[in-house]
Amino acid sequence: MMDLQGFGEQIALGAVTTLHVAITSLALGSAVGLCGALAKLGPNRCLNRLAAGYTTIIRGVPELLIILILYFGGTVALTAICGRYVEVDAFSAGIFSLTIVFGAYATEVFRAAILAVPGGQIEAAKALGLTKLLVWRLVIIPQMWRYALPGLGNQWLTLLKDTALISVVGLEDLMRKTSVAAGSTHDPLTFYSIAAGLYLSFTSVSLVGLALLEWHASRGVRIAK
Repeated sequence: MMDLQGFGEQIALGAVTTLHVAITSLALGSAVGLCGALAKLGPNRCLNRLAAGYTTIIRGVPELLIILILYFGGTVALTAICGRYVEVDAFSAGIFSLTIVFGAYATEVFRAAILAVPGGQIEAAKALGLTKLLVWRLVIIPQMWRYALPGLGNQWLTLLKDTALISVVGLEDLMRKTSVAAGSTHDPLTFYSIAAGLYLSFTSVSLVGLALLEWHASRGVRIAK
């Protein structure tokens, strides 16, 4: 990256931090979403209600508010537990916040994907004597993955852009570094345009990758016309 009046390296580091937060939140959020979907579809009514409450609350509150609540609320909670002042760092708060947000939306994506798997195939697998674990591994997950990919892809693109919100609590991400550079050089148009270009490049590469994943997941599948 060009020098950019001495801020080129800092913006590059901010871009790396942004990707780190996004990828970590994607991995953790996907795990949370799958657990949430299983809880919603399972026979346990208590888990059903907990999962429903989780998705309803998180999807009904702006992401920025969730970040602020968890950042400041986490500091208050840890201080009360430890008996001394403990501050939650912006990186941990950001990942935790985006994980639970992504997980709430991923729960509904996975739930719909699981329900889309033909029930007859599951019954046939059970009739062959396959265990529940094998039914999931050989029948449900491969097909669920194909149905879930478009929804997860959209949520990933949203997650990439939502990382910019964490800059409000001091995370040295791309948005934060860009803001500092714009304020120091009094050239906001240049630096914000560069940030926009970087976010666009992230999403463009992601779109290509998602298209390849969807193509791979759909191999051998006959599409009805």
